[in-house]
Amino acid sequence: MMLPAEAVAATALIEVIRISALPTRHGAPYPGKVVAHWAGSEVADALALIENLPGSQQHRCGFSPGWSVRAYEDALELPLFEAAFCFTCHEVRMHGPAVSPALSTQFFDADASSAQALLALFRAAAP
Repeated sequence: MMLPAEAVAATALIEVIRISALPTRHGAPYPGKVVAHWAGSEVADALALIENLPGSQQHRCGFSPGWSVRAYEDALELPLFEAAFCFTCHEVRMHGPAVSPALSTQFFDADASSAQALLALFRAAAP
């Protein structure tokens, strides 16, 4: 999967969100509870895992993401990007100032070991 390279290099903190609904408007943050903050090596490991997600075909489920990550710079102001993952339809939707239109919708193999490892990290982060 492709992430915005400059944003990846600048990411100092990732928030993990357990999504509770879809946003009310395009580009708005996904609503839900922040269940974890990852910093340091956790950021590097998570972003490497996401970047190594193998591509896949689109599966139809209506896009019902369960998890998202928001990436922040050191200043912790606005997110560089947010990526919402639907493990049912194998779709990732990204938005934010660092995200080009070409990267905004991608598909990943949710059955791949890297996807299952990412899902396990998400689940372990939830209380």
